[in-house]
Order: sequence, then C-alpha cells, then structure tokens
Amino acid sequence: MNDALFIHRIHFAFTITYHYIFPQLTMGLAPLIVALKTLGLRTQDPVYGNAARFWTKIFGINFVAGVVTGIPMEFQFGTNWSRFSQLTGGVIAQPLAMEGVFSFFLESAFLGMFLFGEKRLGRVGHWWAAFLVFLGSWLSGFFIVAADAWMQHPVAYNRLPDGSFEVTSLWGVLANRWALIQYAHTMSGAVITGAFAMSALGAFYLLNNRHAAYGRVFLRTGVIAGIIATAFQIFPSGDMHGRYMAHHQPVTTAAMEALFQSQTGAPIVILGQPDIERRRIDNPIVVNNALSFLIYGTTRAEVKGLDQFPQQDWPTNIPLLYFAYHVMAGLGTLFAAVMIVSALLLWRGALFRTSWMLWVLMLAFPFPYIANTAGWLTAEIGRQPWLVYGLLRTQDGFSSNVSAANGLFTLLGFMGLYGLLSILLLFLFQREIERGPEGPPGDEDYVPVTVSGGEA
Repeated sequence: MNDALFIHRIHFAFTITYHYIFPQLTMGLAPLIVALKTLGLRTQDPVYGNAARFWTKIFGINFVAGVVTGIPMEFQFGTNWSRFSQLTGGVIAQPLAMEGVFSFFLESAFLGMFLFGEKRLGRVGHWWAAFLVFLGSWLSGFFIVAADAWMQHPVAYNRLPDGSFEVTSLWGVLANRWALIQYAHTMSGAVITGAFAMSALGAFYLLNNRHAAYGRVFLRTGVIAGIIATAFQIFPSGDMHGRYMAHHQPVTTAAMEALFQSQTGAPIVILGQPDIERRRIDNPIVVNNALSFLIYGTTRAEVKGLDQFPQQDWPTNIPLLYFAYHVMAGLGTLFAAVMIVSALLLWRGALFRTSWMLWVLMLAFPFPYIANTAGWLTAEIGRQPWLVYGLLRTQDGFSSNVSAANGLFTLLGFMGLYGLLSILLLFLFQREIERGPEGPPGDEDYVPVTVSGGEA
C-alpha cells in the first residue's frame, strides 16, 4: 500500500474514532433527559428536574468536545482527501452542510436555553427546550449517517464527464434505504451508550451511599431505556442491516464471517481465527446453517463466499473486519443479557440492594463505546477497497500531493492535543460526578413520589 495513503487512512481513522466518543453519548443522553423532564412535569417532583439538569451538564461537556474534535475532522476532507472531496462534494456536501446547520444552530441554541433559561422559560417551555436539543442532536446524526450511507450504497446521482458526481434528487439521498436502516442501528447504539452511562453512575452512587435518591432514578431510567435499546439493536435494526448488506455488499458479508468458500446452509462462526493464506478459520466454534437462515430465512440457502469475487475487490483487512464484527456482535449479546437480568431485578424491587449487579452495571460502562467503535470499523473496513462502493476506489481519493511525512507529523500533533483534551475532560467529568445532582438538603434519604403504585 502507498505509504501516504496508509497515513491518510490512519489519520482520518484516529480523528473520527476519537470524535465519535462524544456524539454517541450526547445522542444517547438526549432522549433520556427528555424522559426525566417528562417525569418531572407529570409528578411535580423536583428530583427529576435536578436529575435532568445534572445530565445536561454532562451532555454540554460532551457537546463541546464533539464540536472541538468534529471541526478538524471535516477539514480533513480537504487536507487529506482532496480528490475524494472534488469528485463527491456535489453529493455529500449537502447532508454535511445540513448537519452543521442543525448541530450548531438548533442543538446549541436550545442547549443554551435549557442550561440557562429555566426561570424565564417556565416548566413547560423548559421541557420544549430539552425536546428541541434532542431533536437537533438526532437530526445531526441522521445527516451524517445519510452522507456515509451514500458512500456505502450510492443512489440518486449522475456521473459527470470529469468523473465527479452530482445529486439528481436530494430526497433520494436522504431517503436511501441503507441510510434509514443504518440510522436506526446507529441511534439505538447511542441510546445503549447513554443508558449504560446513566445506569453506571446510578450504581456508583448507590454502592458509595451517596445521592441515593438520584442513584435510584438513574438506574431505573437507564435500565428501562437500555433493555428497549438493546432489543431494538438486535431486532429489527441489526437483522435488517445484516440482510440488506448481504444483498448489496455480499463480499463484505463473506469477509465479516470469513466465509472463504460458498456454502449451502452456511454456518455462523462464534469464535475462531481467520487464516487468509490457507483460506480457512482455525479453531472454529460454529452454529450450522445459521447464516443462511438469518439472511434468507431458510437453512438451505447458498451464501456466496469470497471465492465468488475478484480478490482485488475483497476488503483490504479481513482479519480486522472479522474481529471488529465479532466484538460488536458479542458485546451486543452481552448487553442484552445484562439488561434482562437488571430489568428482572428492578421489576422484583431488588436491583437497588443487589450489590453484585450494581458492580456489573458500573463496570460495564466502557463496553458500549467499544461496541459502537467496533460497529463503525465493521462498516468502514467492510466497504474497502472503495470510498464510494463500486464507483471510487480508496487509492483514487486521497491527497496525493501531501506526503506521508506531512501526514504523520499532523497525526502525531493531533494525538498529543487529543491526549491533553482527554485529561481536561476526565477532570471535568470527575468534578461533576463528585458534586452530583443539585438538590434540597437531606436529599440522601429522599424517595421519589410514586406513580401507578410504584416508584416513578
């Protein structure tokens, strides 16, 4: 591989992976904050308003970090991927511009109103501010996903004589079925991150006998949201995404499963190590016929293997793709198990005093970040060797006039700056967690009001 191309790919991979740490939490927390505000309006209980205000501070820190890390990432389209920008700018610039408008104007404006305008807005107006922050963050996510989905499954375009692309229908780009499915899968993943973050902090407070009233609210909200999101992540969004990919990117599906030979009644590999040279999986643990059934609804369907495609069209790093996919799928299954057990304990009224489960929820906090990162690795590595699937190869889209040395210099600079940013963010998060939610004196023993015979 060209050294400059490799550095440009690593550079963008680093900046986008670091950047996505923050939007997934803000997009995941946004609906949970609205839920807390709704409970506050319904019950007239100040604990929910205080809880929402606390999580909005966490949201605000994440939002600022997302903006700071997102702007340099978008500049990389010009600095590291100028040829790609020149050829595809007529298409992807439109959803990216719309994302900027919604992110910087809608989301940030109403976030400021939510943080600083409660007295002037009133209780109902403050709820609407929270809802519009949620709407802005989720619209921003949609436009980003729509741009990426066009690269995965290009639709509604014309190819001009100079090789560049133009939009024939903006609605066609935004209504791309790949975008709709990928968006559903991405946003449920974000809610999982928010739910596990809220549950983890609630468990931390209960285990440390601090802010007990808020710990119970955080746990209840996080677990209820978490079990809904993990179920939706597996079915229908994950199932639909897998089926659609198998029909439109069959070589990616074969590489994700390391299916080197076409098979009737193809199995799913639970564990194993792909051997590219010998074109086999070492030490496999498989579920026979499962892959054929999941894709085609019958155990006797044939699934195309990598042998059916030219090797130059195979994903460029099959082992990394294979492991990223299996990490994502394995953690998704683990999340479902954790949330099912937590929901059962919550339903029986035992979760708040079951210390081992509180420890599990607290220690599980980082795993949704790993799963979401692995999911995006699966999507982006799986698209290789194409920038625009089937139309523009990665090697034809980078900035060939920017040397590997220049790219490496800026990459190291970004790593250093983001390292300092990480330290600052950890300090800010730790300070907010230590302060905890604002509440009246004696809130350690506060019990939320009841709704429909149980705690709200």
